[in-house]
Amino acid sequence: MFGTAILAAGRRLGPRALLVGGIAPLATTAWAVWNAANVLNGKTITSRVSWVPGLGLEVDLRFDSFTLLMVGLVSGIGTLVFAYGWRYFGDGVRVTRLAGLLTLFAGAMLGLVLADNLLLLFVFWELTSLTSYLLIGNDDHDERARASALQALLITGLGGLVMLAGFVIIGQQAGTYRITALLADPPTSGPVATALVLVLIGAFTKSAQYPFHSWLPGAMVAPTPVSAYLHSAAMVKAGVYVVALFAPAFASVGIWRPLVVGVGLVTMIGGGLRALRPYDLKQILAFGTVSQLGFLMVLFGLGRPDATAAGCALLISHGAFKAALFMVVGIIDHQTHTRDVRHLPPLGVGWTTTKIVGVVSAASMAAVPPLAGFVAKETAYYSLLHGGAGDRWVLAGIVAGSVLTVAYSLRIIAGLLRPHLVSGEPDAKNTSKREAHLAPAPSRWFVLPSALLAMVTVVLGVLPASRLVHEAAAVLDPRSNSKLELWHGFTTALALSMVTLLVGLGLFLVRRRVERVQARFAPRYSAGRGYDDTVRGVLRTAEVVTGISQPGSLPVYAAVILLTAAVVPLAGLVMGPFWPGWPDFMGASVYLPVAALLIGGAVAATMATRRFTVALLLGSVGYGMALLFVVHGAPDLALTQFAIETLSIVLFLLVLRRLPDRFERRAPAIRQVPRIFVAVTFGVFVLIMAIAASGARRMPPVSDAMVEDALPKGGGRNVVNVILVDIRGLDTLGEITVLVVAALGATALARAGRRQLASDAGMN
Repeated sequence: MFGTAILAAGRRLGPRALLVGGIAPLATTAWAVWNAANVLNGKTITSRVSWVPGLGLEVDLRFDSFTLLMVGLVSGIGTLVFAYGWRYFGDGVRVTRLAGLLTLFAGAMLGLVLADNLLLLFVFWELTSLTSYLLIGNDDHDERARASALQALLITGLGGLVMLAGFVIIGQQAGTYRITALLADPPTSGPVATALVLVLIGAFTKSAQYPFHSWLPGAMVAPTPVSAYLHSAAMVKAGVYVVALFAPAFASVGIWRPLVVGVGLVTMIGGGLRALRPYDLKQILAFGTVSQLGFLMVLFGLGRPDATAAGCALLISHGAFKAALFMVVGIIDHQTHTRDVRHLPPLGVGWTTTKIVGVVSAASMAAVPPLAGFVAKETAYYSLLHGGAGDRWVLAGIVAGSVLTVAYSLRIIAGLLRPHLVSGEPDAKNTSKREAHLAPAPSRWFVLPSALLAMVTVVLGVLPASRLVHEAAAVLDPRSNSKLELWHGFTTALALSMVTLLVGLGLFLVRRRVERVQARFAPRYSAGRGYDDTVRGVLRTAEVVTGISQPGSLPVYAAVILLTAAVVPLAGLVMGPFWPGWPDFMGASVYLPVAALLIGGAVAATMATRRFTVALLLGSVGYGMALLFVVHGAPDLALTQFAIETLSIVLFLLVLRRLPDRFERRAPAIRQVPRIFVAVTFGVFVLIMAIAASGARRMPPVSDAMVEDALPKGGGRNVVNVILVDIRGLDTLGEITVLVVAALGATALARAGRRQLASDAGMN
């Protein structure tokens, strides 16, 4: 509602729109801090609101220690992003729209982490995809922005639909859609393993896992505040969040663990390798985010207590250092109008604070002690050192990915301090040109949000959030008993951390050779090309299918619709015990003349060559139905049918006055066969459906109550008229309105056609 109000305000708020929008996440953060003591002591705050009682749908919300952690990421960092955006956008003409969309996204993401119902979680899941689409494509005049927004929507939206199928299967197997109840007593029957794969596909698409990662680097076309919020701290964590919820209960079911760990390691290493190649600082951060998301997937996907605690620690540290880095890159882009290290001017006087923030945040990402990233990564190493042989292979993959993390973190640091170390030594001409255009320094208020996040990553390194991580991990897995510490002594995990830093530094020092090797062995086919080829293939297939199924022939359309309406229900009827037996034809001789009139009129109408004759024959069929109602003892229905049929014939004849007397041409006999087949098939379907429906009734018909109420409540003895005018009066009004609108449209089209014909005749 808050975001909608900002959007409705239009341009009246101006640059203040982001400050107004920031009130919502700030209030949420304050509420979370106020209740933090309670939830850290083991209390869970819940709320239930009835949504659709008839279907058993409830709005279930919960706030526990893990939710507190997620709210800190969503609303805490969100508040700083709004403040940062206020300085970033200034007096931008579309700042109000963007502020409203950011507020809507913040609300959707908050609802996602608070939801305690699978269906409610899915609703917020899709809302984050929709708002992300609008935010990425905020500049709708930019073709790249529109294409990237559509790519993100298609990949994450389709993944969400796949995940919904998994949610439905799991909810049906468990007998509940409430997440806490489901995880407390998880179902393990056959379909659940398949459902979990569907859920993981949805999580992989949202959290940019290989091979669904291509949308995230493309989304960097969005304004930097959007990237800092959606694509580092909030939306991309949604898939990780779902895996974290499900892993402790389902990690041993089916192929969950090998699938999540395999995809996560490939993503971590692949994203890290890809981050060594771009010169655009934001692209480096984008692929680094993909790599870090793979790391998080591995830790949470294992579904083990120590790994879960390490994942919680990494969630906090990653949100702080990555959001700060995006902000720093946004400041550079805002002040210098470039993010390419090959074109960056010197960052001289006034840039010291910005450089410190960037270096500290990148160092935390590289896991340099004593920063939060180091504490989280060492905890991850420790959690895998004491497992079996399989855990050692996972640890080896994480160490390899972490080495790459150090290397691309050094690229970012070099880009901030010595851009030529990344881009290559510039020649003397370019050096003098760059020196002549020093970048204007940013204001203190512009740097403040990123500086606060850098302070958080320092404080959480020296004083780890041990209690929060412990309680959050315990909510996910009660077996968790990890404690974060900066110093564990001289351990194997510490040795691995030092080796990671040294090898990563070495990899950076030989970056030219690494670049040449990457260029030589770079795959020719990428996920981005795969997406493009898939879209083109779908469009070509749609064009072919449309050319076949939409030939522009009204008879073909009618035949397809009628056959579908007949064959599909018939197939369902035949597969079950649908036949109740033939109805009682007592007094069948009374129906014979009426049946002869109906059949004869219908057959004669198909054979007639004059339009007037066809209209009259169809009228005889309608009058035959009125006689059938009389035979059944329903004179009021017969009178209504008679009146409507008479009016229909008159209208037909009035329209036919404008058309030729005879049909222009008759279809060849060979073309009559498909039409006869369709007509017979549909007729058989109607007959069988009518008999099956008449035998399937278990409750008294509602018409009995209508007959009883017609006279005392409707004041009429004609039951049909009372139903149409009183009982279903609004329905009848709506039907009349539809007919009037259709008649007006047909009249307007006819008159436009006549004017066009007259105009063409005048020109000739």
